[in-house]
Amino acid sequence: MSTSVHPVDEILPTPRLFTLGLQHVLVMYAGAVAVPLIIGRALKLPPEQIAILISADLFACGIATLIQAVGFPGVGIRLPVMMGVTFASVAPMLAMVGSPEIGLLGIYGAVIVAGIFGLLVAPLISRMLPLFPPVVTGTIIIVIGISLMRVGINWAGGGLPTLGRMVDGQMGQFSNPNYGALDGLGIALFVLLVILAITKYGKGFVSNVAVLLGIVAGAILAGALGKMHFDKVISAPWFGIVYPFQFGFPKFDVVASITMCLVMIVVMIESTGMFLALGEMTGKKIDQDALTKGLRADGLGTFIGGVFNTFPYTSFSQNVGLVGVTGVRSRWVCAAGGVILLALGLIPKMAALVEAVPVVVLGGAGLVMFGMVVATGVRILTNVDFKASKNNLFVVAISIGFGMIPVVAPNFFRQLPHALHPLLESGILLTAIVSVALNAFFNGLGSAEAAKAEASAGAQAADRA
Repeated sequence: MSTSVHPVDEILPTPRLFTLGLQHVLVMYAGAVAVPLIIGRALKLPPEQIAILISADLFACGIATLIQAVGFPGVGIRLPVMMGVTFASVAPMLAMVGSPEIGLLGIYGAVIVAGIFGLLVAPLISRMLPLFPPVVTGTIIIVIGISLMRVGINWAGGGLPTLGRMVDGQMGQFSNPNYGALDGLGIALFVLLVILAITKYGKGFVSNVAVLLGIVAGAILAGALGKMHFDKVISAPWFGIVYPFQFGFPKFDVVASITMCLVMIVVMIESTGMFLALGEMTGKKIDQDALTKGLRADGLGTFIGGVFNTFPYTSFSQNVGLVGVTGVRSRWVCAAGGVILLALGLIPKMAALVEAVPVVVLGGAGLVMFGMVVATGVRILTNVDFKASKNNLFVVAISIGFGMIPVVAPNFFRQLPHALHPLLESGILLTAIVSVALNAFFNGLGSAEAAKAEASAGAQAADRA
């Protein structure tokens, strides 16, 4: 009987765990703090209260990440997953902010209800797993990567979060007047070239932390050019206290709660695609039980977010690409990242230091990582038989077309009922719905072709592992 440990469960030496975990944190940090910044500014909160929102967010991120990566009885998918606030919740929460009957405390009540809803419906959502053969999974993962690619491109240009329209994690407007400046683009290109050079010439652990080293090199260059500032680091306190209901006990509004439950459905469908992508990358088969545990962790993380006066949580797709770039599959790396997030939440000065890294530096890294997500989707589609089942081409083509609607035409659905916008503004969800429907139409549910393709994909993943 083999006693070998699967790479997902391998516990690396502590220094490596910390370094690789820090790499994950740097990759997701900008996205993690964007939502509290947006909501705090929309509410016109003073800077010290926005700082409390960010600290609570990072602290809850750490807890949710540990639950997802380490795993506990009945909850947590035990894959290299980082958790962060979902951008799908931004538009509904901005609408709630403008309602005096709901406000911030009403948002927290809706987040708590959505978290409980997610815990309850996770087993039902996971039963949809047979609807995701490789032709569906690969298509969804490609759209995830393309949606993220726009985030990376906007980072490279120096895009900053504003109160503009947000779709799939990126803003339609930018508050940086120097967006697209040549020096910023040069820094992003420099980071990209450093990562590529280290990836090609680096050996062992150095190659695994190519993204981290590229970000560090970019930060040094940005500092030398006067693009990295430390005023907030100097003024930030060393220690902060994070505790439940810092802004008051939540209020529960029926309409707000139903809206946030719809957001939770979007989150869980998107998470399903991300979990399947990670399963492909790590060689770990995702069955219905594992998917249920992962989706429950999304629900529990969201519930914890409401308790700590922060927002709904999801498995961050930004970090999926990093797993593909580094080849490091250990979930304990993300557990270390969760511990770092806890520390950032409790030590504002450290959080301010990470925040000081310009987004153009992250842009150079984002192009590598998010492109890797697209490549993973393409690799999954190579296991699909397009000759014997030519209709699979229609599944891929039309599904990607629908997924691109929110990316290229954010106002496409503006005339439809506002209540549907959380569903229609997610290109990933649109791709999932359309690809599942078309696959069922052309190939049937549980078809022999789908089963054969899935078995072939699983065997190839096992060989790679």
